[in-house]
Amino acid sequence: MKLADIVTVSSGHPFRGKIPEKPGSGIYAVQMKDVSPEDSVNWDNVIETELSGKKQPDWLAPGDILFVARGSYNYAVLIEEMDKQVICAPHFYILRATDPSLLPAFLVWQLNQRPLRKYFDSAAEGSLTKSIRRSILEQAEIVVPPLEKQHKILGLHKAIQQEKKLYAELISNADKLMHTLARDMMAGKTLETANMHRESKS
Repeated sequence: MKLADIVTVSSGHPFRGKIPEKPGSGIYAVQMKDVSPEDSVNWDNVIETELSGKKQPDWLAPGDILFVARGSYNYAVLIEEMDKQVICAPHFYILRATDPSLLPAFLVWQLNQRPLRKYFDSAAEGSLTKSIRRSILEQAEIVVPPLEKQHKILGLHKAIQQEKKLYAELISNADKLMHTLARDMMAGKTLETANMHRESKS
């Protein structure tokens, strides 16, 4: 089925130019720099802002999906639990599931997989900054398996992500060990050379 059959798609808040920062306002704005496929939203980096214009803010809610529509890599992230008034930049599309048989987390997983990534790559427009039109996103082909299978796929995905994180930490620790050995070896060689130089002068 088409994505438009199972979600509503809307645009982020229409800021003009740079999003202003206003600490203490209690209104937060998620920007592209605040999201990643691995970590979803980094709330520590999200700034407080102020709203201008007459458009009623489209506040984000748990279960909403943000789709990065601009740039060389288009992907989706899930908005999970939060206790803030939050909007997002206009570079995002906001997806809200209308089909109760679809888990938002499963849709995020599917949007980020290779078949749909190839579809978005082929449909992106622009030379310097590529973008995905709303109609292209809405026409994306989505598969909605039974809920039980969605849960199983998400469980497998979570396990694989944890393994990848563990392997990355092991590789990082191994690299640090090699760097330490090399540094200590060079420090020892330098000390040995200095001792030989002093002995030759005595």
